[in-house]
Amino acid sequence: MSTGSMFCNAQLQKLQTGAFHIHIRQGSFLTPSCQRVLSVRKLKSPLRRRHEAAVRARVTEAPQQKMHSAKTTGEPDPNVLYDAIIVGGGMGGLTTASQMASKGAHVLLLEKYIIPGGSAGVFEREGYKFDVGSSMMFGMGHQGTTNLITKALQAVGKELETIPDPTQIHYHLPKSAAHPEGLDVKVWRDYEQFLQELSNRFPKERKGIRKFYDECWRVFNSLNSLELKSLEEPRYLLGQFVKQPIACLTLASFLATNTGDVARKHIQDPELLSFIDIECYCWSTVLAGLTPMMNAGMVFCDRHYGGINYPKGGVGRIAQALADGIEEQGSSIMYKANVRRILTEGEGNQLKAVGVQLLDGRIFKGLTVISNATRWDTFEYMMEQQALPRSEQLFRQRYKKSPSFISIHMGVKADVLPKGTECHHIIVEDWGKMQDPLGTLFVSVPSLLDPSVCPEGTHGFHIFTPDWADNWKGMSSQEYEQKKEQVADGLVQRLETLFPGLQAATIFREVGSPRTHRKFLNRADGSYGPIPARRPLGMLGMPFNRTAVKGLYCVGDSTFPGQGVNAVVFSGFGCAHRVLCDLGKQPTIPVLDPAYNSLLGAVRDRA
Repeated sequence: MSTGSMFCNAQLQKLQTGAFHIHIRQGSFLTPSCQRVLSVRKLKSPLRRRHEAAVRARVTEAPQQKMHSAKTTGEPDPNVLYDAIIVGGGMGGLTTASQMASKGAHVLLLEKYIIPGGSAGVFEREGYKFDVGSSMMFGMGHQGTTNLITKALQAVGKELETIPDPTQIHYHLPKSAAHPEGLDVKVWRDYEQFLQELSNRFPKERKGIRKFYDECWRVFNSLNSLELKSLEEPRYLLGQFVKQPIACLTLASFLATNTGDVARKHIQDPELLSFIDIECYCWSTVLAGLTPMMNAGMVFCDRHYGGINYPKGGVGRIAQALADGIEEQGSSIMYKANVRRILTEGEGNQLKAVGVQLLDGRIFKGLTVISNATRWDTFEYMMEQQALPRSEQLFRQRYKKSPSFISIHMGVKADVLPKGTECHHIIVEDWGKMQDPLGTLFVSVPSLLDPSVCPEGTHGFHIFTPDWADNWKGMSSQEYEQKKEQVADGLVQRLETLFPGLQAATIFREVGSPRTHRKFLNRADGSYGPIPARRPLGMLGMPFNRTAVKGLYCVGDSTFPGQGVNAVVFSGFGCAHRVLCDLGKQPTIPVLDPAYNSLLGAVRDRA
């Protein structure tokens, strides 16, 4: 490529971000080739036009000419009007940025911590690479449309080597008359093998088991036949309906349905219904009766279709690869960027997000602002200067904060694990205490799949269990540290029945509490995300990405479809699509859009 062509492309890239509108009007340095391209390009979306006056008012002289290299370096430019400013570099924010950047948008992603990923990040201690949160990765298959992590990576030219897991979970569940030694079930990658194992445990429910999980496949197969974008955009929905009418109608029939309703239609055994509850609780933190069937269909089937695949080198490699790809697309990421306030203009129905202010006072302006924080952090902290919108008040009536977690990351001697130990385990000793703080134990040993994440002769051993932030308040530093160790000792002792000698085999241990989650993940009370405050109408009450504030969007587990890495990635795809449409970078049907979204909001707020 010639120097002139590179210069032209750089100018056009700036032009598309809104950074050089004044130069266009003054004709100060456009090359003839750029002028020819501009003569046929329509760059002004409605959002862009509304900002031009503000841009001209703020800029009194032409800034020094800048060219973006393939990878952004140095501090982001406060004089640039970005297409989107994304607050938070969790998987929802990273996915949104990757999708927008790959389609030509100029994005600035602001992350408070020193690395990307949030709970899908990584930290290193004494030769161990520990996944911050879950090591169980959905969405990394290579077929269909629900392999969303794979697609997000591909959008920015990235691909990761993964290691398939033969099982999703090994359940160790309470003793009963039917199962005096405890209910022991492995969820095999092979669907028929899993059904056979579960049916062997509940032979009288063999038909009901198949009917229930086959209904989950109806949901999954329908989702897996559609291109997954924003459900707030009617042109996309109409297009998908024309292509796949049966799939769309099938999904619509499940939209207001909860998983427990479907399970009880086919299954009678109370112990088996409790198994369905833990199948939901382990990723939604609520029982089947409060878990939307749409979510269950995705989780219960993708583990067999795409499978659970562990990224070689650790889960944190996903976030780092996305971050690298975003920068290579010409967008920017700034770490240690603590956003204190979302800046707004106007009032009432005309209130609009126009940028952000960092804790150190620096200001960045954007055509849109996208928050990857929780809705509580977004509207009660970063938007505290504004009255809480009616839609957010209603959201708080429908949903509440889920508990946080106790996390114990340990290095253990390899020989402490019995032969044939699976990677992921869930332990419930008493069905009645399953939802209590510390009642359900989750264990992941990803080094069984990828030995490179730990020193030779050892394993990385991650224990986590739900707990409330309120249980960790009002203590001195010494009391807090003592409580962490006492709780950790108790959890390890409970696991000695499965892993004899675990305490003695521990080489390294680090304990995190809900306060740790709040501090490093920047989440209200360290919460895992919103859970229904009352029985939901399936997915109907879950908010999408737009908010009541113009130009402000939310992404992540506070939006459809909810918690879990693949779910927040889905949210990122939807958010990017909706924002690109609003910026004029993707086609819409303007005559339908306002009416459709008004109807969508009315249904949501009354659900």
